[in-house]
This record gives sequence, structure tokens and C-alpha cells, in this order.
Amino acid sequence: MSSQTGNPAPPMVAVRGVHKFFGDLHVLKGIDLVVQRGEVCVVLGPSGSGKSTLIRCINEMEQISAGRLYVDGELMGLREEDKDGRTVLHRLKDADVSRQRSRIGMVFQRFNLFPHMTALQNVMEAPRQVKRLSKKDAEQRARDQLARVGMSDRAGHYPAQLSGGQQQRVAIARALAMDPELMLFDEPTSALDPELVGEVLGVMRQLAASGMTMIVVTHEVGFAREVADQVVFMDDGVVVERGTASQVISNPQQARTRDFFGKVL
Repeated sequence: MSSQTGNPAPPMVAVRGVHKFFGDLHVLKGIDLVVQRGEVCVVLGPSGSGKSTLIRCINEMEQISAGRLYVDGELMGLREEDKDGRTVLHRLKDADVSRQRSRIGMVFQRFNLFPHMTALQNVMEAPRQVKRLSKKDAEQRARDQLARVGMSDRAGHYPAQLSGGQQQRVAIARALAMDPELMLFDEPTSALDPELVGEVLGVMRQLAASGMTMIVVTHEVGFAREVADQVVFMDDGVVVERGTASQVISNPQQARTRDFFGKVL
């Protein structure tokens, strides 16, 4: 829900002092992040740095332990109540969380397609079940999104008949079919054979060029250089450095960042 006319629109994503614990394991340690509308934010860092946990929290697949998280100005997963001069937080009901989540597209490392459904049926499913579109409207929307990712000719194929890159493109079409305001990508190419990575990154480049707001967790430094408006380098649950790709990748200021890119480049 955007600000009223006359007020500047809020950022698409605002992460304020977010912590996440899994038992005694402190995975996110006070993360602050702002992603503006239409911006591509690429999150880089070593395995185990908290990157995937961060975007799973944005999508409310994980509940944050402390802090606040806003999408388009709306507090995610929580409701604030003023009680005797202090703010009390309440978890939202599942239906309200689902409503919030329906505005966010998520693409996973593993494609998570339904194996018993064709590509077309996979993309139609959420618009029918969540948005209650008619079968005709859902099919048209699904065909439009499959065309957008270059998969029109595979609409009748089952996941087992598709390459990994093709499955991931169907997964992107499935997320786009919900008409999201924000797209989250959790290492979308890391399960792919190297020769298939390019076709998925190509679709993501087109999305970025169309103005879609995107947060991308990836190891693809070349993609970050080419597409990112903002690069965030995370390590050990904190944001070590942020800036443009040229600042963070080519001219890092922090020793930990220099060490990381010295090894991966």
C-alpha cells in the first residue's frame, strides 16, 4: 500500500535492524537495507553469510526475531499496536501473511515445479488458486508469461522433459504470473549446468530492463557488474559493504570484501 498522493512513495523494500535466530544460531545480526522501486539489488557473499535467510525473511518464509521489515511501506508479518504509550507487536493471521506474500515473486535454487503438471499448468496454478482467476484468464496469463521467458514452445511439456534452465525459466514465469511488485531470486543459477546459466540470466536481464524491482542472491559476479543498481556484500550475518558494482566489486573498501573478490574473480 503506497503513500497517498503528495507524499513521496516509500522504498519498495526497507529492512530495519533485522535479526534472525535459529535456536542459538544468530544468522542475521542487525541488517539494514533499502531497495528503491525499479532497482536491482544483488546480494553477494560466501556461503553461510545469511543471504538466503535475508530474502526468505522478506518473503515471510522465515519470521524475523527482531527489527522491522517493510515492503512498499507496509509492515510485513506484524501489526503494531500502541498500548499504554508503548508499541506492542502482534503476528498477522495466516490469511493476511498470504495476502502480503502474494505481492512478492520468489524464484528458488531448486525449481519446485509440480512434476505431475505441464509447464502451462504449473504457471496457471497460483493465479487460479490464489487470485481466483477463471481458467481462461489464468491460461492466457500463463501463456503470456511463458512467452516472456521464451518457453511458449514447451507449454505442454512436463518438468522431467525440460532441461534445468528451461525448468528455471518456467519457475520465473510462474512467479511473474502473480503480477508481483517485487521479485526475489535465491541463487537461481546455482543448481544449473554451466552452459544453462546464460539462458536464465538472460531472462533476468530482460526483467531488470523492464523496471522490475529485484533482489538477487547469487554468485554470478558478472551479472552483478552488468545489471545491479546496488551491490550488497554480506558475511557472517552482517552487511559488510554496499554501493554500486564498481564500488563494491572493483574498488572494495573493507578488507573482508577485498579478500572475497580477490578469490572469486
